[in-house]
Amino acid sequence: MASERVIRSGQCHCGAVRFEAELVDDLATARRCTCSFCRMRGAVAVSAVTGGVRILQGEAFLTRYRFNTGTAEHFFCSRCGIYTHHQRRSNPLQYGVNVACLQGLSPFDFAEVPVTDGVEHPSDTGRPSRLAGVLRFIPAEDDATS
Repeated sequence: MASERVIRSGQCHCGAVRFEAELVDDLATARRCTCSFCRMRGAVAVSAVTGGVRILQGEAFLTRYRFNTGTAEHFFCSRCGIYTHHQRRSNPLQYGVNVACLQGLSPFDFAEVPVTDGVEHPSDTGRPSRLAGVLRFIPAEDDATS
């Protein structure tokens, strides 16, 4: 079965950076990671192909951050500080896109999000990617229905 590619619009919090992302399998690739950076950032990311993130406005406001091996490149708005997307270490031909930046979406729209083991990264261990756990969002009960 061929993967479903969907183009979604996104922006940072202040709107200085606006972009389109061509997603692979739309939202089915949603995930988190346990590496030191992702753990602190706390974003849910979906996959876009290389060249699949097109900056429509505010490229000059984007700032980049690299650490450890320097393979992954993380992009942030220099005005509001919001992480918009990154080039992945696990697959440098792919980008991760912050779901919270995509129009009409929230990380809380996902009942469950798989969390990959970024501490024992496949590029370091030579072993396949491992699921570290699952992040679950359980909405609070509505007091009006009680």
